[in-house]
Amino acid sequence: MVASTSLDVVPEDPTAYKKKDYWDKRYQQESSDTTFDWFKTYAELKPLLNEAIPNKDVKILILGCGNSTLGEDMYDDGYKNIVNIDYSATVIEQMKKRCANRPEMSWLEMDIRDLKFDNESMDIVIDKGSTMDALMCDRGDVWDPSEELINDVKGEVDEVERVLKPGGTFLYITFGQPHFRKRHLQRDCWTINIKTLGDAFHYFFYSMVKTV
Repeated sequence: MVASTSLDVVPEDPTAYKKKDYWDKRYQQESSDTTFDWFKTYAELKPLLNEAIPNKDVKILILGCGNSTLGEDMYDDGYKNIVNIDYSATVIEQMKKRCANRPEMSWLEMDIRDLKFDNESMDIVIDKGSTMDALMCDRGDVWDPSEELINDVKGEVDEVERVLKPGGTFLYITFGQPHFRKRHLQRDCWTINIKTLGDAFHYFFYSMVKTV
């Protein structure tokens, strides 16, 4: 696999991360075997993910999969029933080819704010690093986010809530600090647990368990 560096992919305008055109163009310029993980490999997250998902037979949805190796690594660790979605058709086609030897895993072009799945059809939903974070790329005040940003993030979280089964879990892994993120994640239907990890530079492992 070929790993991109941050110098290859960081746009001058951070709001580009919110735009489908940016991602399509980026993936078109990358080869089908290029991989990129924003932070933390599966090997580093494996203890936390194995604890949060002890049953490897559950149905897992990975949001904004991009060309991360997360789905492949989880599959190779025994989690076979994985659906990966991204709204870039380019990267979805690349990943289908790259993972053709993993037949139980699927790849679908889809917007996270408009999931084409039945209500209560997923056991686990994962957002690792770039999906919700990309929606939050804005030039405004981080303490007073724009209405557009609030609505975009609400669209993602509402859809996750809808497709999660009772007892299911939404896992969100990010550098986003709780005082910026927790307000967007609050729901009456689930409980939130947050683990702070890292030493000099923290990241956060949010776990939302749907109780009803």
